[in-house]
Amino acid sequence: MGSSFFATFLLLSVAGAAIGLAIRLLLPRVLAWRGVWFTWRTRFGAAMVFDSADADGTTVRLLNVNGTFQSVCYVDDDLLWDPVCEYHRSWAHVVHAAWPLRAANHATETGQVPRPPRRALVMGGGGYSFPKWLVAYRPDFACATVEIDPRITAIAQERLFLDKLVADFDTKRTGRLKLVCADAWDYLLSREEKFDLIVNDAFGGNRPLGKMDTREGAAQIRRHLHEDGVYIGNVRTPLVGRRAEVLNRTKEAFAHEFQHVWILPERPEDPRRPGNNALVACNRALDLGTIGTMQ
Repeated sequence: MGSSFFATFLLLSVAGAAIGLAIRLLLPRVLAWRGVWFTWRTRFGAAMVFDSADADGTTVRLLNVNGTFQSVCYVDDDLLWDPVCEYHRSWAHVVHAAWPLRAANHATETGQVPRPPRRALVMGGGGYSFPKWLVAYRPDFACATVEIDPRITAIAQERLFLDKLVADFDTKRTGRLKLVCADAWDYLLSREEKFDLIVNDAFGGNRPLGKMDTREGAAQIRRHLHEDGVYIGNVRTPLVGRRAEVLNRTKEAFAHEFQHVWILPERPEDPRRPGNNALVACNRALDLGTIGTMQ
């Protein structure tokens, strides 16, 4: 009986391994037949890239990593660099409010000597949605983007038009886009220079990047910003309830270090539903209109 059980167990193990191998080999082909690009190999699990449509019927391309949608972009040439997500649009609004583009264009038109590009640090690359917008629409900025997974960067280059951005805006020559493969928190701590803009897009669920929900984290951001610099952080939580604890803790930490803190909610109409809420902190007043709630 023992040998029979062992033989059955061995047979089932071999069959299971064979089925698993077949799935790993066949799944990418099956998905490709359905128009979905797939890979098992990223730091955080399997990744898929596929096209869909937004509420207006406009074609968008999505990146899903380990079952979570990480990035979305347009595919039409005239929309390629525009942000799809509402929270990225609110970030763009913050940048325009902090540094009006009209003033930068006026200096160029009047022949004034252009100042060196403002320096931005984006913590977390993913599909590089916000860095692409910054390079395309804010010529007064140079952007360093820190992504921990080189495979994700390769997907953005090959599938999400990052290589096209580099070519179209000649960023290798101008230096306006720097791609860094590192842990974003460690990279920040290792730098001595100051930035005009720091964007934290590396927040995941209830696990803030580094110590961003502590006074120590807020102090590190403050130390790496110029006096008139601006911080924008993505805090994905509900606005109210027990699960909003991380948002409240982060808000309080930054209020100790900065004179002004705003929360730009993604879903103000549904405060108990998790959303990509932007926390904006700086030491100068900004006119954010109706999108921001001053704290």
